Amino acid sequence: MKNVQEYIKQNKSRFLDELIELLKIPSISADSSYKNDVIKTATAVADNLKKIGCTAVEVCETPGYPVVYAEKIIDDTLPTVLVYGHYDVQPPDPVELWDNPPFEPVIKETLAHPQGAIFARGACDDKGQMFMHVKAMEYMIAQDDLPCNVKFMIEGEEEVGSENLGWFIERNKEKLSNDIILISDTGMIANDVPSITTGLRGLSYVEVEVTGPNRDLHSGLYGGAVANPINILCDMIAQLHDENNHITIPGFYDKVHELSSAERQKMAEAPFSLDDYREALNIEEVHGEKGFTTDERTGIRPTLDVNGIWGGYTGEGAKTVIAGKAFAKISMRLVPDQDWQEITTLFSEHFKNIAPKGVKVKVTPHHGGQAYVTPLDDIGYKAAEIAYEKTFAKKPVPQRSGGSIPIVSLFEKQLGSKTILMGFGLNSDAIHSPNEHFGVWNFLKGIQTIPHFYHEFTRLKLAEGNS
Repeated sequence: MKNVQEYIKQNKSRFLDELIELLKIPSISADSSYKNDVIKTATAVADNLKKIGCTAVEVCETPGYPVVYAEKIIDDTLPTVLVYGHYDVQPPDPVELWDNPPFEPVIKETLAHPQGAIFARGACDDKGQMFMHVKAMEYMIAQDDLPCNVKFMIEGEEEVGSENLGWFIERNKEKLSNDIILISDTGMIANDVPSITTGLRGLSYVEVEVTGPNRDLHSGLYGGAVANPINILCDMIAQLHDENNHITIPGFYDKVHELSSAERQKMAEAPFSLDDYREALNIEEVHGEKGFTTDERTGIRPTLDVNGIWGGYTGEGAKTVIAGKAFAKISMRLVPDQDWQEITTLFSEHFKNIAPKGVKVKVTPHHGGQAYVTPLDDIGYKAAEIAYEKTFAKKPVPQRSGGSIPIVSLFEKQLGSKTILMGFGLNSDAIHSPNEHFGVWNFLKGIQTIPHFYHEFTRLKLAEGNS
């Protein structure tokens, strides 16, 4: 394999400048007022793929935001890798907590990133990590070092549940046919402890509405006599966990796969400092389901969390009202064998059952997806493992992630392909939070590592075919 490190060194400044231009576009898929910016970003991604030498580059329309497709087919008899990523980003709120405007990228040093990190919304999730693949592909095409066929599918709705990706896949199965799917939308343990994500939790995301009186009421005239939807909602949410932080929804744990003591012991071998974890979050103590470690709580156990709650008056000063309505957004992270639609139904039934008389409850499902596990004996995992060893000089640690990429299970169902999750971000990179960032070293390390995956996967796949 030709010298990828030298190519990166020669083009580092350009790579960063191009990524910064992409990060300047506020491609917020959750807010329709940014529709033009989301579409502009799709066009920018397509232009980058054309520029590096991909063919059949398309901005494919869907009922929602477009999917960018591109390919480089060198030989139909060779394996094909499908790269998935997303160009949409989370809303930057609360904007006032950012040290610099979220769509005006800056590079500055941090303790975790002494060589600098790019601060901007989408820097790590997922524009920066997606762009690693574009630049790795540029290197392989420019240096005539591409060992297999490559396809790109970059979508614009991941942050809102990939609602139309299934629609797109269903209509383009032949175009998207592949031997393995490669995604960089996860992280690793540390820069000196490379890891490969081997499992993702599923997701059920709902919004609840509690309605009491037919209008906001004066809290002096009606307080104590009428059910207060905000009070009721808070009480109902509190009932969703018991004293051991166990979720109380009937049937919630019925299909949860319990890991053996040997499997849990293997998980515990991954480096983890509880003191560093608490210090990084500025908390005195961790919190979670009794009987499980922090790593287990975030990797192999299901959870239920309130993501937002509102109602009544929240402006400056006082307004003494009993709100007519109260709302909350709730996410449940799920583990293998839990079906997200079944869990959504169980939640809805239970939440309505615990509501007292005097209020009405509405549950609106938003989106969800199944959990996913990559087998360690899959040749895709083996290829990724070798690729990391070549660039990090040490074997990567397999790790279950607490996050969700709902479409991964959809890929296997619709396309029959396994997915390999090669993430290069860190937990401290503040994805979905103010001051999101992505290390310059990590960005470049991804570009260096990805070509090794292509070579190793091609070698293993061809050897498998000849055996």
